[in-house]
Amino acid sequence: MAINSKKKYYVVWQGIQPGIYDNWAACKKQVTGYLGAQYKSFTSHDEAQQAFGNPFEVIRGAKGKKDLTTLSSTEKPILQSISVDAACAGNPGSLEFRGVFTETETPLFARGPYKMGTVNIGEFLALVLALAYCKKHNLNYPIYSDSKTAIAWVRNKRMNTKLVQTSKNEQLFVMLKNAESWLRNNSYSTQILKWKTELWGEIPADYGRK
Repeated sequence: MAINSKKKYYVVWQGIQPGIYDNWAACKKQVTGYLGAQYKSFTSHDEAQQAFGNPFEVIRGAKGKKDLTTLSSTEKPILQSISVDAACAGNPGSLEFRGVFTETETPLFARGPYKMGTVNIGEFLALVLALAYCKKHNLNYPIYSDSKTAIAWVRNKRMNTKLVQTSKNEQLFVMLKNAESWLRNNSYSTQILKWKTELWGEIPADYGRK
């Protein structure tokens, strides 16, 4: 998901210094590396101020997200699961990806930023990292992704990016080769499921930068 050029305000509820920031660079300094960071973008300062004073309602019912606990059992996803997502400022651009526990949105892992990456690469690496985590810790949790491309790459045990390797993204290509190697050399029973954004809103691992 690329960041657009419209003016945004960023609310940091949990971070190094909670507050309202008028640019992503300032917000990023407060949340990068902070375990359990909670933040979201808004299109006006008034909206950001209101959200900052009422974090619970916004975090649980933020634009693009739904309160999954209110859905009927036939409508909602498997809450005891892991969700992964990626964000990329440009295409290619600065790439990040992460995984969270779906029900609580508790961070499981976060990687990046990496230079000159793509969303598909981030989604793929996030899926493989989540698979490896489940295998290592013997977790029988399904994994959700909203990327059909990344799911197909994992199924085929091979990424199929058109991105050209350069000195700037060499680290990413090393990670991609390691991920492919892990898929070829490991078996797993973990389900990989497509997140139904049209029914459930944005995936819980979403970065909230639309």
